[in-house]
Amino acid sequence: MDRKCSVDFVRMAMFTAIVVLCTISEGCRRTDVRDFEVSIPALTIENEAVVRQALSRFAGVDKSSLVFDHRAKKLVLKYDSMQLAKKNIEFEIAKAGLEANGVTPASVIFRER
Repeated sequence: MDRKCSVDFVRMAMFTAIVVLCTISEGCRRTDVRDFEVSIPALTIENEAVVRQALSRFAGVDKSSLVFDHRAKKLVLKYDSMQLAKKNIEFEIAKAGLEANGVTPASVIFRER
């Protein structure tokens, strides 16, 4: 009888350990890094700094990932979708005075009123 209890205890401990490991590995995503392409029709070398400054306040934007394509008038970046949404990025660029994916500076000012 004593041996059966010890075998049952080991099985229960193994089952519990497996459940805990599965829960830890699959639950509570902390980051979800995604690529995002932003069309900025007025993008120039001169206003690149304005865009960098606008995005600097977001912890969820990987500042080292910013790639400006002045010819195509686009910005490609990596951001953590668990911390902010694409619209946050577009609105922040528009607040800085540049259209971003169709979000205009005027539309942002209108929404803030």
